Amino acid sequence: MADTRTACVEIGESKFTSRVVVGHHEFTSDEPVSAGGSDLGPSPYELLASGLGACTVMTLQMYASLKEWDLKGVRVDVSHRKEDSEDGKSKVDVFSREIKFFGDFDEKQYKRMLIIADKCPVHKTLSASSKIETTHVE
Repeated sequence: MADTRTACVEIGESKFTSRVVVGHHEFTSDEPVSAGGSDLGPSPYELLASGLGACTVMTLQMYASLKEWDLKGVRVDVSHRKEDSEDGKSKVDVFSREIKFFGDFDEKQYKRMLIIADKCPVHKTLSASSKIETTHVE
């Protein structure tokens, strides 16, 4: 199991801008101009989408390496949208993922890689219910 690090997020200098620090990594998150932000970094949903994409390529790389398959690269494009639920009473988050494999694979291997993509931990988290615990600190 990988070491977990806490993401520390503080409000930035403009309307929706936030400073994100995870370990020794630091970056900016923001909303697009169309949502009232300054577009100085990815939005929170774009961060979720990129987490799914990153986890997918890592999982596929791990699996192909284990199988000693000729995976020269993987590109995953992930987008997010909201749709009406089946009953029309709420919205459902939809993450669309397009995967392009680079390497020499047969049809059976392609199909297996798509199954493995759904087994990445972030995919499992987004597909299941989550629990968020919130506490106030002084």
